[in-house]
Amino acid sequence: MFKLPNCPKCQSEYTYESDVFYVCPECGHEWPITANDTEEAFIVKDANGNVLTDGDTVSVIKDLKVKGSSSTLKMGTRVKGIRLIEEGDHNIDCKIEGFGAMKLKSEFVKKI
Repeated sequence: MFKLPNCPKCQSEYTYESDVFYVCPECGHEWPITANDTEEAFIVKDANGNVLTDGDTVSVIKDLKVKGSSSTLKMGTRVKGIRLIEEGDHNIDCKIEGFGAMKLKSEFVKKI
């Protein structure tokens, strides 16, 4: 998901685009949109706000029910070698020992 840059003057996160400028509604500062700003960066963060990358090891922060199964993924389960994906609402693809291939939401894991 593309996130607009914070205001360089007051660091407000509530900026918006107006023609060829970014505008800050809090301080009124305007600055030009550059070519680097329009590139969409795919960033995935865990429950604590840490940036995740492919190959990271994460831990599940709460018990999760597994769809199509009567088993539950327990809090504290370690998941090694995650792969980040963009499609769908689940953004982590992984293999969990004892469960097999699975997709997780990053909001339910923390980086180890």
